[in-house]
Amino acid sequence: MNARRDYRNNKVALFDGIEEGGIRASSSYSHEIDEQDNERAAEELQDRVNLLKRLSGDIHEEVESHNHMLDRMGNDMDSSRGMLSGTMDRFKTVFETKSSQRMFTLVASFLVVFLVIYYLTR
Repeated sequence: MNARRDYRNNKVALFDGIEEGGIRASSSYSHEIDEQDNERAAEELQDRVNLLKRLSGDIHEEVESHNHMLDRMGNDMDSSRGMLSGTMDRFKTVFETKSSQRMFTLVASFLVVFLVIYYLTR
């Protein structure tokens, strides 16, 4: 919510004083802007450009950090997928042997591990 408020404040500061036709001219100089008004408008424009430059730099840094985080997450998911496929291959070989004693041992060990984890987390 704070980021949205900052965005709105920056937007108001950025576009404050700009109308559809451009920068508002004072009523006494409706057809020409004197040199001081022109310099002031140029300084305001430069300030707005600097603000936009800082904002775009911050956005760039944020995007880069998110890209690095997503790359690390993708690498972690790939390594997890590799471990899981190896485990599944082992389970396939165990289930293909059709040994009732091995099946009972496997089910009992899973049950014991589940109960131990259950009581440790309670």
